[in-house]
Amino acid sequence: MSSNLIRLPESTRRTALAVRCRAVVEARWFSVTVFALILANAAVLGIETYSGVIDRFDDELKLLEHAFLAFFTTEILLRAGAHADRSRDFWRDPWNLFDLAVVACAFLPVVRENVTVLRLLRLARVLRAARFLPQLRIVLVAVGRSLPGTVSFLLVGGLLLYVYAMVGWVFFGTADPEHFGSIGRAVLTLFLLMTLDGLGDAVRAGLEISRWSIVFYASYVLIASFVLVNVLIGVVITSLDEARAMEEREEQDALPVPVEAVRVPEEDVRIRIATARRALDELEDSLARATVPPAPR
Repeated sequence: MSSNLIRLPESTRRTALAVRCRAVVEARWFSVTVFALILANAAVLGIETYSGVIDRFDDELKLLEHAFLAFFTTEILLRAGAHADRSRDFWRDPWNLFDLAVVACAFLPVVRENVTVLRLLRLARVLRAARFLPQLRIVLVAVGRSLPGTVSFLLVGGLLLYVYAMVGWVFFGTADPEHFGSIGRAVLTLFLLMTLDGLGDAVRAGLEISRWSIVFYASYVLIASFVLVNVLIGVVITSLDEARAMEEREEQDALPVPVEAVRVPEEDVRIRIATARRALDELEDSLARATVPPAPR
């Protein structure tokens, strides 16, 4: 047989590779195995914090690290192979990019020689567990979507802290230098008061200086601890709802569309029925002509 007959087109080979890799990647046992090894990698990282264990099992731990790296490299290659017929989809998935960056950086010479950076990268592998935990993935997406609102909250909170710190320094700086002796001390004191920690002691100390200090502390606690914190909670909850809605839309898009859900326009249905009727009429006429016996001569 000629070699040209057994050689498959490039697109066919990519499709076959994608089908085989997709069958492995989408299998239940594969996800469970990857998740278990991510947890095992996290456990080994924790074990390495004990100096006695490192001194005794240093070679074994290095062998485990090489085994983890080999498996995670194989995993990312399988995921890339599952997108061989549609490679753009692989690069559009943020989780694939994160996995690829975490695994690929471990092969860089600078990273391999730096123990601290290598451990941080190994720690980043633990975050990959979010891929296999939908609820955790929703929370991480919600945190990412809440960052713009959180930045706005930090700007408003910082401005509020600075204004109240300056007011506190003006009125309490001389009488209470330990807490309001400088702008830095005043900001630190008010930041701790935002959590209502030590509020009673601060109010009592302020009343010894002036009765009007209660207005200062009451207005600050009302704005910082109740208004701003509730605004931040609202931003996070809104982002969480948006992330959950995005996850549900992705799950619905991944499901196959049932035949019953495909709606055909009414006019098209009428045209198809009329065409079928004409075809049946023509078929009956042809059968009738074929069964009529010829006239005798």
